[in-house]
Amino acid sequence: MSAIVDIIASAGLWAAVLRIATPLILGTLGALLCERSGVLNLGIEGIMTFGAMIGWLAVYNGADLWTGFAVAGLAGAVFGILHAGLTVTLGLSQHVSGLGVTLFASSFGYYVFRLAVPVAGTPPTITPFQPLAIPGLSDLPFFGQAFFTQTPPTYVAILLALALAYLVFRTPLGLAIRMTGENPHAAEAQGINPMVVRYGAVMAGSALMGMAGAFLTLSAFNSFFPTMVQGRGWICIALVVFASWRPGRALVGALLFAFFDGFQLRLQTVLGGAVPYQLFLMIPYVLSIAALAVMARRARVPQALMQPYRRGER
Repeated sequence: MSAIVDIIASAGLWAAVLRIATPLILGTLGALLCERSGVLNLGIEGIMTFGAMIGWLAVYNGADLWTGFAVAGLAGAVFGILHAGLTVTLGLSQHVSGLGVTLFASSFGYYVFRLAVPVAGTPPTITPFQPLAIPGLSDLPFFGQAFFTQTPPTYVAILLALALAYLVFRTPLGLAIRMTGENPHAAEAQGINPMVVRYGAVMAGSALMGMAGAFLTLSAFNSFFPTMVQGRGWICIALVVFASWRPGRALVGALLFAFFDGFQLRLQTVLGGAVPYQLFLMIPYVLSIAALAVMARRARVPQALMQPYRRGER
């Protein structure tokens, strides 16, 4: 028990929680924005993979780190256009289209990577983002090391969660997005074009997904390998439900999952010899499923989610 208390009380754990949570925050915000407009985007896993690759490749070829993030976001938006074209314009199954985007983006990303970087014994590396110390805060005992020595994209992700919460619930644009996700015909009666709103939301959400992947190669690590996303996209889809489609709760959910993940990594070092490591790997997923089962009962799904919109039809 004392070992568990020591782990929880360590600043290193909480610093790791923010680092692990960052791609989850960005990916969950992207999925949430898509779903708030009525479009389920299961292409997130592939978009994150492609974003991780193209962001890293841009920096590897001489671009600065923020440009790499922007390139990943732009690539995500392009895949968003593809998904929106299939689901919003053509009205095809959002499940099938999303899975198709995931398969295409993942495979295409690996193909481009191998064209640009021939097979080598060790993957080439870049210089990633370095931790940014905030004057006056980074020197605080415990809190400074835990929360204020992160890389810049982590701070940006947290600010984006707050900004998206304000946009969705406090602005006319957010009202248009929510109305489109609830009743696109009512939105149309108010002079809103649901097609435009859904295209914009899917593109912006997919851009966030691309940047979520880029964080892995430009901040968390310094190289790219095809399996590095490791199911984070699917976790983001689940976190949207856990958050009841609210950005603030999405931030909390991402931090909660990251805590479970960081905790099990440190618990392995204490009890690893006595317990199979697979049990430790199960911890964040089992606890997340339990939390999801509780929260899903209270979640209010956008009424027009996954429903194709046709102008003039009801």
